[in-house]
Amino acid sequence: MKILFAIQGTGNGHLSRARDVYPELAKYGDVDVLISGIQADVDVPFPVKYKLYGMSFIFGKNGGVDIWKTLKKSNLPRLIRDIKQLPVEAYDLVVNDFDAVSAWACKLKNKPCIGLSHQSAVLSPNAPVPTFKDWKGELVLKHYAPVTDYYGFHFRAYSSKIYTPVIRKEIRELKPTNAGHYTVYLPAYDDKALVEHLSVFENVKWEVFSKHNKEAFNFKNVYVQPIENKAFIKSIASSAGVLCGAGFEGPAEAMYLGKKVLAIPMQQQYEQYCNAAALETLGVPVIKFLGRKYYDRIQWWIMVGEPVSVDYPDQTAAIVEQLVRTHASQYNENIQSALPAIG
Repeated sequence: MKILFAIQGTGNGHLSRARDVYPELAKYGDVDVLISGIQADVDVPFPVKYKLYGMSFIFGKNGGVDIWKTLKKSNLPRLIRDIKQLPVEAYDLVVNDFDAVSAWACKLKNKPCIGLSHQSAVLSPNAPVPTFKDWKGELVLKHYAPVTDYYGFHFRAYSSKIYTPVIRKEIRELKPTNAGHYTVYLPAYDDKALVEHLSVFENVKWEVFSKHNKEAFNFKNVYVQPIENKAFIKSIASSAGVLCGAGFEGPAEAMYLGKKVLAIPMQQQYEQYCNAAALETLGVPVIKFLGRKYYDRIQWWIMVGEPVSVDYPDQTAAIVEQLVRTHASQYNENIQSALPAIG
């Protein structure tokens, strides 16, 4: 069986999850990987057949998406060409983690496309949403990567088609400690802003992982280094807490490791507002932005904040098996009987 596994390359969560999903898919056939987007910092330990420009939101420096840079770096003619030329019809199964190219290629060619993503869960009517209405954000989330069916991941299993997060093997195998520092990943803020605000808390050692600098440096109690997977994991595993955006994989991994989390949703990013709403229902503190207004809240979190207990069992193999056995048979009745006896 030929499988196309298409992954969104904006941010690091999709590719981190793919590290565990890919080997499970590979049990059922030949897997070609597609990655679209230009904002990821995580390498993958498997071959990539299609590396496409895709459509990425560009992180800004003041807590949100840089709309101008996003528009400037977008390439609509290339996106349309890639959608038309991607041979989705050559595959028995298309699995999509919020990739626009393969999703729209399937839609144009009337090909089933199965979502395996966090965004699929966010769109569920059972999932938490912010108190305000953002029709533009909802519109983008619904139509960016349309699928015919889905299996979603969220902080809680809000319905029968939503599962708890995929915690990659390298995180599950860690033995967390507490060296007293705080790990920071806020890609929508530049280093200057992070240093300015975090250095105020003089009794805290901050280990900042930056998208905006390729050289490590420190200012007083703030230590800044470029994003690198092993160093980042080591820092989180030995931290006292994690200050991060309201993404998905990052907070989920931190909570799994028993770390207290303080989340700041990226401005102008509806999905992160939804994640923030979900995190608050778990008891995770959330602030609107990094600034003087929230210094007291940050200090409270440092002094008395507590980890939130979560139960995230390893379900990846079972979810992938269910997906393959359910949807492969819809393409070709001979495929189902040829699948390996797994599970």
